Amino acid sequence: MWQDWRGFMKNKRYFPMFVDLSDKNIVVVGGGNIATRRVKTLLQFTRNVTAVAPRMTPDLVELGKAGMVTLQQRAVKRSDFAAAYMVIAATNDHKLNDEIYRICKEEGIYVNIADDKDKCDFYFPGIFMQDELVVGITASGLDHKKARRVRVAIEQAMTEASDED
Repeated sequence: MWQDWRGFMKNKRYFPMFVDLSDKNIVVVGGGNIATRRVKTLLQFTRNVTAVAPRMTPDLVELGKAGMVTLQQRAVKRSDFAAAYMVIAATNDHKLNDEIYRICKEEGIYVNIADDKDKCDFYFPGIFMQDELVVGITASGLDHKKARRVRVAIEQAMTEASDED
């Protein structure tokens, strides 16, 4: 149960915490498929999402047209993070991701670099929602397929349980 603290930093675990994002400003840098998935998930919890990228998926553009997300179709600027509570970098530019990480750390902003688990203050979990129930699953950035399998199993179990009610 209680772990030996000598090995703690080597096998760092993230505390599962549910946070009210309804009034928090979230910035997603990137306009591809991963950024689009992150935005769609975040929109289940807040309407204060801004996506910044020169090019964006059609789905992301449609979310912007519908007024669900604020779109900035241009290169990201440091000022985009001025009021951010959390930033997700989902670009394929490693130098840009490193710069975003550096800025967020300097400014005390929670940051997640989608393709670098070592540059994340938090992991973006697999999520299952049903009514008031929200389940978040992570494999600590190590095994996304395993986390997905567990999420699907929970979803199936919850669906079956609801069918029995």
